[in-house]
Amino acid sequence: MVQFNLKPGIDHYCVMGNPVAHSKSPRIHQAFASQTGQSLDYQAVLVPENEFAETLEAFRQQGGKGVNVTLPFKESAWEAATARTERAGRAGAVNTIWFEDSMVHGDNTDGIGLIRDLRDNLDCPLQGRDILILGAGGAVRGIIDPLFDAGVASIALANRTVVRAQRLAEKFADRGAIHAVSYPALTGSYAVIINGTSLSLQNEVPPLPDGVLAAGGIAYDMMYQPTATCFMRWAAEREGGMTADGLGMLVEQAAESFCIWRGVRPETAPVIAELRA
Repeated sequence: MVQFNLKPGIDHYCVMGNPVAHSKSPRIHQAFASQTGQSLDYQAVLVPENEFAETLEAFRQQGGKGVNVTLPFKESAWEAATARTERAGRAGAVNTIWFEDSMVHGDNTDGIGLIRDLRDNLDCPLQGRDILILGAGGAVRGIIDPLFDAGVASIALANRTVVRAQRLAEKFADRGAIHAVSYPALTGSYAVIINGTSLSLQNEVPPLPDGVLAAGGIAYDMMYQPTATCFMRWAAEREGGMTADGLGMLVEQAAESFCIWRGVRPETAPVIAELRA
């Protein structure tokens, strides 16, 4: 079990995941704290597989205030939450936790982070567009409602295990046109492709057919690395109009979490620029 040694007199937060050493969340939240005049400690916590609930409870018992959750624990975090926001309830995944009144509160800020990055930072129009999402895990669950809120025309969910994508499509069928498809069965082209798998961390690209990315389209990888991800490189080789990684999304969803925890919304643009530099 993970052991914590939280010093008194300061509010403690962390990001829990596996792997987590690559996470920029500590740097992001310390930048937000400095920008807004907040005093807090934020660390990255490597959680052993199958020990999320125990690690979360240990952090709470020792005085932790809030937790960000990354792969592969977003669905475990949903299960651990004793009170959930509507968007977390719909998503079936939680990436933001705070402790209050003996309750474990859970929210999902991934979707609003993605929309703000695409729409506000990258100037990518979503209204009326057909979207292809790769993957059907916890990272994807949090972005479907916000994409429909942003006015997309349809969503296709492609996944190696198509049954999992079908379950997700059925869950969100009340929002609009959404369907599941296996990678080999993909047809047509899409103006926006969002990679919601973690394959980029293993330097792999989902098995996509040629022509699936429309000319001038955007390929967005929810993962991020210091250099272009393999998914971004795949798209660049097929003359897509724009490629982007998930760094902007990470900062935007973190800003939403920070606002929930601290009651003040930080400016994201200077933090994104600092991390890019």
